[in-house]
Amino acid sequence: MKIVVATTQKEILDNSYVRGQVFIVEQAIDWEIEFDGLDPDCILFTAYLDGKAVGAARLYNNKVGRVATLKEYRKKGVAKAIMLKIEEYALKNNIGTLKLHAQSYVKDFYLNLGYVPYGDYFFEAEIEHIAMEKEII
Repeated sequence: MKIVVATTQKEILDNSYVRGQVFIVEQAIDWEIEFDGLDPDCILFTAYLDGKAVGAARLYNNKVGRVATLKEYRKKGVAKAIMLKIEEYALKNNIGTLKLHAQSYVKDFYLNLGYVPYGDYFFEAEIEHIAMEKEII
């Protein structure tokens, strides 16, 4: 598996494709919510397996978001590999704390990576979430 910081047009489009499949098609999130105009200000991460885009995420300042894996590639370590790449990027760029809003059904995934929940559950795009953070440095 290869995780890249998306810089080419193909890598950026692959990132959008994965997110579109997971969030817009599968979870029925409105495309205007998913593609909120922040991507140009984000670091985009795209995961490839055998040359096929299978995972995506973005980093906006110190907030991880839009972590997605195509359905047929879940439980194969794609999201974990993306998160480790984001943490590696954070270390190299002096980002001391990573924050995220986890959909409640994947909270344990982030707990296992060392993220700590804080605050109450809340709804984002009509899906229950919990805020989480992890000290990197």
